[in-house]
Amino acid sequence: MFVSDFRKEFYELVQSERVLLFVASDVDALCACKILQALFHCDHVQYTLVPVSGWQELETAFLEHKDQFHYLVLINCGANIDLLEVLQPEEDTIFFVCDTHRPVNVVNVYNNTQIKLLIKQDDDLEVPAYDDIFRDEEEEDDEHSGDESDGSEPSKKRTRLEEEIVEQTMKRREQRAWEARRREILFDYEQYEYHGTSSALVMFELAWLMSKDLNDMLWWAIVGLTDQWIQDRITQMKYVTDVGVLQRHVSRHNHRNQDEEHTLSIDCTRIAFDLPLKQVKQKFHSMDASLKENLREMIEESANKFGMKDLRMQTFSIHFGFKHKFLASDVVFATMSLMENTEKDGSGTDNFTQALDSLSRSNLDKLYHGLELAKKQLRATQQTIASCLCTNLVISQGPFLYCSLMEGTPDVMLFSKPASLSLLSRHLLKSFVYSTKNRRCKMLPLVMAAPLSVEQGTVTVVGIPPETDSSDRKNFFGRAFEKAAESTSSRTLHNHFDLSVIELKAEDRSKFLDALVSLLS
Repeated sequence: MFVSDFRKEFYELVQSERVLLFVASDVDALCACKILQALFHCDHVQYTLVPVSGWQELETAFLEHKDQFHYLVLINCGANIDLLEVLQPEEDTIFFVCDTHRPVNVVNVYNNTQIKLLIKQDDDLEVPAYDDIFRDEEEEDDEHSGDESDGSEPSKKRTRLEEEIVEQTMKRREQRAWEARRREILFDYEQYEYHGTSSALVMFELAWLMSKDLNDMLWWAIVGLTDQWIQDRITQMKYVTDVGVLQRHVSRHNHRNQDEEHTLSIDCTRIAFDLPLKQVKQKFHSMDASLKENLREMIEESANKFGMKDLRMQTFSIHFGFKHKFLASDVVFATMSLMENTEKDGSGTDNFTQALDSLSRSNLDKLYHGLELAKKQLRATQQTIASCLCTNLVISQGPFLYCSLMEGTPDVMLFSKPASLSLLSRHLLKSFVYSTKNRRCKMLPLVMAAPLSVEQGTVTVVGIPPETDSSDRKNFFGRAFEKAAESTSSRTLHNHFDLSVIELKAEDRSKFLDALVSLLS
């Protein structure tokens, strides 16, 4: 069920208990975790933190820890599946779920005892009514047919039996009609995957409600929201609205505490054209004064030549002392790169810890390391997109576009992880839409595959919705992937919290794509 009072129905309940935190491997989840950790440290709440990158890790970790904890908090995982069916917990186990994934599973919504949803109800949830999808078991009336007195006349018995047959037939018809309507309602509700309010913002508003919000917490909320924008998980209107909410908090904090600076700024450094290579390779403060003063105008003038719109976006920057200044978007890229780092043989948990630590001001060395990794990732992204477009690797499969990165492609392993591949796919689709002259292809979604494990012969597959001005950021590929795999018995692993990301055996790729084409045609 939805929690209406986060303070009383969540925080005050867990404050005196040991809590188990399951945190997904995305930047918004890490920021929400940092805020909750700060609150727990403030109130001396004992907790255990367990990072989980997918459903399998969540199930394994739950089985390992379920006997030690009564309260469990799930951040950016768990809302879009039936938790009780998947995890099979004891009746006294309580789950608090703070998750951006939509739609929320209807069983989670209407379970009033074990599932507590820390989700803003002013989001566009569109949950079906209880009576439309749940029905109490009706008692069978068959037994009444044999209760009549044996002394009744045969004709009356036949009449009574005929009436019961007609009544049962009508009930079965009503039941079938109700079930058909239920399937239709659930299909419409679960057809598309999308995202709601940032979990970091939800946790910050809890801290603010309790008058325990600090500048660091506000910064983490900003980074969490920026992650949603960079990952293209929310609409521009939603982003601007939430930026407005955070800006009011920024003004309040800056007025209260002047030793740190959070300023609303315009991010004009995302692209640059017609600038001397020698200048752009330097740090900004080392560039020629004339370029620094006219940089914005030069970028906008160059962008107009290429028909590129909306280059400006509202974002935030922070100062740590006088030397260290960061944009929220740069911190997102750095944290994401640390979390999906493929340079060393560290485990996923090690990468998670490095990424989580980089968000603290006491670990700026890790943040700078993440920035270097992010630069490498973005350079590889740009080069890969250019290569895909120049070699015509993006092809039309009918109802969608398809692109596959081959083994041996430079830097291909940088795109074996879901967030990196999704980001590459989005930028590739945008670039293809700008470059192609085929009007129909401009309206198509994209399916992209990249090698995951050469030894196991697997690839990572992501689905990206069409790049349109009216895009509502809803993704239909999650359900489509499930149906295509089921109809062809393709060996797939639907392990990611984002349903539009799957792992597929390379040998089954052809039949899987054929089924997907047939399904979406």
